Amino acid sequence: MTCEFSRATIHGYIDGELDAVRAADFEQHVEACRECQGLLEQIQQLRSQLRESALYEHATPQFEARVRTQLGFTSEEKRERVTWWPRFIVPAFSMAAVAAVFVMALWLVRPHSAPVQITAELVDAHVRSLQPGHLMDVVSTDQHTVKPWFDGKVDFIPPVADYADKGFTLVGGRLDVVDGHNVAVVIYARSKHMVDLFVWPTRAGEAAFDSSGSRQGYNWILWHSGDMTLCLVSDAAPVSLEQLRDLIRP
Repeated sequence: MTCEFSRATIHGYIDGELDAVRAADFEQHVEACRECQGLLEQIQQLRSQLRESALYEHATPQFEARVRTQLGFTSEEKRERVTWWPRFIVPAFSMAAVAAVFVMALWLVRPHSAPVQITAELVDAHVRSLQPGHLMDVVSTDQHTVKPWFDGKVDFIPPVADYADKGFTLVGGRLDVVDGHNVAVVIYARSKHMVDLFVWPTRAGEAAFDSSGSRQGYNWILWHSGDMTLCLVSDAAPVSLEQLRDLIRP
């Protein structure tokens, strides 16, 4: 996680292990944190699914008899020597089933958690860029200047175009690193708002689905086009980001 609250804090909250002050702090925090809201919902859904799964089954007399027969204990006087076996093996099967459901749930949740982490890093990168001297490596409103600037700096070609006639003026570009990716950042101005377009190649096996949201007062829209991942980040209104996304999409 990239926010101030750790996973241990969330699990402690769900399990009722936090003191009253810490629990109140977390409840106030989660109202505004989409990242914690999503993780909290995922954990609660998983707990509900495990409680409702009815995985435990008692061994039937017929099953016990089959096990005793296969083990060679068929006489009534030897019954006590084997009654522990079905009583042990059935809970063991149930525990294995619970573990399998838990692993499967984590496998299903992980692809959805990854974009949360990446978009959080993208927002943080955008916020850092707003500090003096961090916004642009190349300053130009000419796409024929900005696009060639990326040549040799990244091993892909980012989409660079000026949409000044649509209200999005190209102002420059820079390089950044997000989640271990070398990313190209194309920068636009929308009225008094700066908009970062992050672009990088989609990794093999990486979850590829579109998403959008907000974090700390900044909005983002992430989508995929061919083998590329793109994400717009700005404090501009979501509708403005949607308009720019539609202009960038081929």
